[in-house]
Amino acid sequence: MISALGRRPWLLSLLAALCTGCTVQPSFQGNNSTELPLPPAIEVAFNQRQDHSYRSPISGQQRPGDNLEELLLQSIHRSQREVLVAVQELSLPQVALALAERQRAGVQVRVVVENSYRQPWSNQHPAGLAPHQRQRLAQLKALADTDRNGELSASEQLQGDAMAVLEGAGVQIIDDTADGSQGSGLMHHKFLVVDQRWVVVGSANFSSSDIHGDAGAPRTRGNVNHLLRFDSPALAQLFKREFELLWNKQFGLKKQEGPAQTVHIGATEVTVLFAPHSKTDPNNGLQVLQELLATAKHQIDLALFVFSAQELADVLVGRVQAGVKLRALVDPGFASRSYSELLDLMGVVLPDQRCSLEAGNAPWQRPISGAGSPRLAPGDKLHHKLAVIDNETVVSGSFNWSPSAAHKNDETMLIIHSPTLAAHFSREMKRLWQGAELGITPKLERKLNKARRSCGASKVKG
Repeated sequence: MISALGRRPWLLSLLAALCTGCTVQPSFQGNNSTELPLPPAIEVAFNQRQDHSYRSPISGQQRPGDNLEELLLQSIHRSQREVLVAVQELSLPQVALALAERQRAGVQVRVVVENSYRQPWSNQHPAGLAPHQRQRLAQLKALADTDRNGELSASEQLQGDAMAVLEGAGVQIIDDTADGSQGSGLMHHKFLVVDQRWVVVGSANFSSSDIHGDAGAPRTRGNVNHLLRFDSPALAQLFKREFELLWNKQFGLKKQEGPAQTVHIGATEVTVLFAPHSKTDPNNGLQVLQELLATAKHQIDLALFVFSAQELADVLVGRVQAGVKLRALVDPGFASRSYSELLDLMGVVLPDQRCSLEAGNAPWQRPISGAGSPRLAPGDKLHHKLAVIDNETVVSGSFNWSPSAAHKNDETMLIIHSPTLAAHFSREMKRLWQGAELGITPKLERKLNKARRSCGASKVKG
């Protein structure tokens, strides 16, 4: 169930209009803890934090975390003129219904998604889908089954298919095949711009899997994610410009992205880089991250879905040798892949299935103990793309630490200089760190032993 306000979009719109310019306690957060302060005009929410709770619209049960969907709904309902959405996947029915309501109220709503998620699921048949697509279809049907009786009524299907809801309301939607191609690397953005004033951005897609957990899988809590909301016309203008490039059918390298741009929100400096860039462009995201990591003097904390950029591991080894403390957590499903740079940090060499080694592979001669993966509920992923540097600078956004993010995908990277905000991300890192599996786990040891048998001990280290 959504909150009482969430069931009354007109009431939320009225409250948003009355409260323009005032400070409102965000209802997506709980009130059962002592809150850390936030910089003016910046909010942050984490869907698996332990000191807040909300009632899950999937299970109906109280659960730990901030309600990221409620943050999205609040932001949409306050719109009076324009809502721009660029997100890889939009499959939350309530978000689609909110956008449809604003469209019917005269607000201009435009949506850009990744082509893989463009088609309404009600038009799909399991027989024509790959296994992972069939699984997603089953989850979306379960999400639409609001009375949980195992059958979809006409009304449930009508209101439970997010893409169909948007189409039915006349919302304009395009994907990354609009340029006549078969799609960019990935249209991987995750942002929302409201009335050229508010920006919501972070690591979460607008999907149940990324926010609440999978319908029909009660043990899941949603992939570990966060969203930021900024009240800044200057920042909104940067995101609107990026959106307009996409809307004008410029995806991937066709956008010819420039350097990072910086705005100030009060005393907080926020730098935004939109990707991709060519490998020879010095403005590319991996180069920006290298330069930022090189400034670390005391501590670097990483919580990453993907970490496959060798050049970033090479910078980190230099910082560790200079005495910087490093803690690195990577999603369990990615951490032990042959091209995972987490293996470098642990001094491990793991060939791929063809017994080939990653080009430029450089396992650390002095491995660190602070590298591993968090313990998560079955089915959940660590989906953050975040770093905290010296407890004062935060890296956020959709940008995975990979060559694809830098050179192929449509992405956002944020660098926020604020010790006040960094404290929130450091608390999230501390939560993930508790109980994390560090070093060579039994699962990784089994993979190493299998590689030794297949490829020979000389190609394996660890």
